[in-house]
This record gives sequence, structure tokens and C-alpha cells, in this order.
Amino acid sequence: MTSSSTPGLARFNTLADDEAATALHEVCASAAWGRAILSRRPYATAEALYSASDTATAALGAQDLADAMAGHPPIGRPKPGDPTSSREQRGMAGATEELKADMLALNLAYQERFGHVFLICATGATGEQMRDAVKSRIGNSPEQEREIVRTELGKINRIRLSRLVSEDSQESAEEGE
Repeated sequence: MTSSSTPGLARFNTLADDEAATALHEVCASAAWGRAILSRRPYATAEALYSASDTATAALGAQDLADAMAGHPPIGRPKPGDPTSSREQRGMAGATEELKADMLALNLAYQERFGHVFLICATGATGEQMRDAVKSRIGNSPEQEREIVRTELGKINRIRLSRLVSEDSQESAEEGE
């Protein structure tokens, strides 16, 4: 291990393949992405893992990208009982009823236009910022939007991988069981 390796990364590197695949599926629902990350283990540093994620995300075909997006709930409607989607969408938690209604209508219009959920790296974004993003992106061509979605997915994957390999998040998860 290098000096920039963490106990969480070491733990990830030594998980059985099926356990690592399950953990990676929680990061990104694309099986192709998960296989790509799994095939490159062990990782010397977290940055090497993030770089592998970026490469795998860039290589996703249309169906693999669709699979990845299918793992994300619409903005404003996190998966019940899923602390990850609730944490990531925290910016909508205190939204007004008007903003929630706007997001619902915009989500539906976006999904009608593009055939998938509106995907944005919502971590740290306010409800208003997310609403403004969907408004600005709904006029994109499908090709433009696919590349924006790929970029947003890459950001989300990095954040989730960081949590996966951080020492504290793993220990907290184990303590809560």
C-alpha cells in the first residue's frame, strides 16, 4: 500500500468478488461499469480507483448508461429507506410545496423527452439549483444530454466511491447493523 492508501481502500481491495460487486452496484447500477472496476483491483490509491471509474464511465455504451440511470430515483423523490439517495437529494428536503410540484412536472417532462430520469450530481445543490438545471437542460438534443448525463454520473460515482472506501463510512455502516 502507498501512503495515500486508506484502510477503507484496503478493505475494498480484499473483499470477495461477489461482495465487491454488490458494493459497486450500490455505487452505479451499470453491470459493465462494475465489472470494469472489479477487474482492475487492487487499487494502490483512491485516486487510481476514481480514475478507473472515470474511464469505465466514459466507456459505457447506450444500454449500460441506461442501466446506470435506472438506479437513480427522480430528483425530489428519493428511494424510501435509501440513505444514499436521501443524503444526495438533501437540497430538496426543505423545498416548498411549489418547488416540489415544479420538480415533479419538470421531471415528468424531461423523462417524456429523453426516456430516462433527470440525472444530476445533486450533492450540495439546492432545490432551486436542481430545478434551474432541469429547465436549462430540457432543451438539449438527446446527444448533448447523453454526454451531460455521463459527466454527472461520473461525479456521482466518484462521490459514492469516496464514501465506499473511506474508513469512517465503512465502520459506521458496520456499527449500524
